[in-house]
Amino acid sequence: MTGAVLSRPAAPAGCPLLPVVGADTEVPLVPAGRAPYADLDTAASTPALVAVADRVAEALPLYASVHRGAGYLSQVSTALYESARDTVAGFVGARVDDVCVLTRNTTDALNLLAGCVPAGDRVLVLDCEHHADLLPWQRRAATTVLPTQATVTATLRELAAELVRGRYALVAVTGASNVTGEALPLADVVELAHAAGARVAVDGAQLVPHRRFSLAATGADYVAFSGHKLYAPFGTGALVGRRDWLDDAPAHLAGGGAVHEVTVEGTTWAAAPHRHEGGSPNVLGAVALAAACDALAALPDGALETHELALRDRLEAGLDALPGVRRLRIWPDSTAPTGVVSFTVDGADPGLVAAVLSAEHGVGVRDGRFCAHPLLARLGVPQGALRASVGLATTAADVDRLLEGLAAFLDRGPAVDYAVRSGRWAPADDPRPLAGLAGADPGAVTRGAGCGSPGK
Repeated sequence: MTGAVLSRPAAPAGCPLLPVVGADTEVPLVPAGRAPYADLDTAASTPALVAVADRVAEALPLYASVHRGAGYLSQVSTALYESARDTVAGFVGARVDDVCVLTRNTTDALNLLAGCVPAGDRVLVLDCEHHADLLPWQRRAATTVLPTQATVTATLRELAAELVRGRYALVAVTGASNVTGEALPLADVVELAHAAGARVAVDGAQLVPHRRFSLAATGADYVAFSGHKLYAPFGTGALVGRRDWLDDAPAHLAGGGAVHEVTVEGTTWAAAPHRHEGGSPNVLGAVALAAACDALAALPDGALETHELALRDRLEAGLDALPGVRRLRIWPDSTAPTGVVSFTVDGADPGLVAAVLSAEHGVGVRDGRFCAHPLLARLGVPQGALRASVGLATTAADVDRLLEGLAAFLDRGPAVDYAVRSGRWAPADDPRPLAGLAGADPGAVTRGAGCGSPGK
């Protein structure tokens, strides 16, 4: 990260860029006490912006059926939904002839796109992708998974060579890694792909919430992203991009709202986006996503990037000063990463370290393999790692508390006994109730079947 470092502030501002719901939430600690929650797991899900919650509260009394209701509130809800679509498309610089399909999340959006690539056409994807941008392509017969090389330069060289060797319709690439925050230079990827006659789909889940992005400016053909990583809850995401494949493909979810006409003999499908939005849509999710897009778009140019990079610098410097802590990198020559940093602690199970940070210090981080199993194996940590990620509501105090908690763990170990219960580390005798679940046992909460567990 040479060149840009000198232009960054020496320390981040103490205040978040925008207010979020729950910023003053306190969590119970072991063996006793309480602390403000330090959320350093924003790469997984972000808190809702206050502006988003306010907008949803305004829309909730107006909520009704969408697209097919004659009532006044149905018309209002339809207008809210379609206006949200326009806002979301504008947020990612959609071209005049692009289409915006509202989905559940990035995974849903990329699975949708995978079903739209013309049958038999080949797709090229790297092995450093999040599972959302690997598995939908991997299960297609006509897909090549390209090994990531040791540097950006070498990876681009191999990408160019593969595009010459094979005939590809699409290159799918991450906008920013959910493990390290790094990315290939998108302009170079687009240039190489287009020169070979291939389109480019960007997994924008970790890019769009952190950097200005424009389909028109980059030349990328598609972008997919999630509201829950963009400070908007309610389970909405989007796929935005070229219309032709989306109009020609089978409906992503066959059902009401996706059709023009249905008979017992067959169906005439609607054009995109409605073709792929069967069923009653998530109106409040769309409203929330649009409100988040409006709030982020209103930030001064460079404000979010400066905020996050300053926090990342502070975090990296602190981690590098701790013995036995190693940061993970995909490419030593990558530049301008987002605020995602993964690391290991020598001799310590990542799950135990995460549990100690949470239970004893009120710090939330992620442990495991981050839905990027091939990448973690490539980085030499198939057992998993720890990940800290910052966002627009993160403060310097949050980062410092993480570093202090790690230092305490390295110096004297856990303050209480821990045990693995239901696949996850937790205090062996945990008296803390789960808020909203009176009587629930925190130690009984499972890790889930998928991305986090090293054993999965």
